Amino acid sequence: MFMGEYQHAIDEKGRLTIPSKFRDELAPTFVITRGLDKCLFVYPMEEWKVLEQKLKALPMMKAEARAFSRMFFSGATECELDKQGRVNIPNNLINHALLEKDCVIIGVSGKIEIWSKAEWDRYSQASEDSFNEIAETLIDFNF
Repeated sequence: MFMGEYQHAIDEKGRLTIPSKFRDELAPTFVITRGLDKCLFVYPMEEWKVLEQKLKALPMMKAEARAFSRMFFSGATECELDKQGRVNIPNNLINHALLEKDCVIIGVSGKIEIWSKAEWDRYSQASEDSFNEIAETLIDFNF
């Protein structure tokens, strides 16, 4: 399980250090893809395979299901960590997440999210302001 918030810098070659606490669960390969809210999703291979099966089950006769699958899978790339614990993020994903120098890496249960620091600051401030209201809506999901 992934949890916590870490700040790292992405270098000019698109390499980002993954927190050491996350590395063992990602080895040997993992998948990075477009995430929601202008971030990237990082899945250990086991989680990716489960998610892939769920996405295959979507009704492809629906335009929304096709569009989501196309965007999600077309942005996906299989990755490995280098000896320094860094991942090389492709340019299309760097652009999607608006990554610049300062990045935030957060653990979200079965996946990791990579955010630009500016986007994470905006998102987390907005979410923090409505945290209580969000928590109240979770009762609708038998939380």
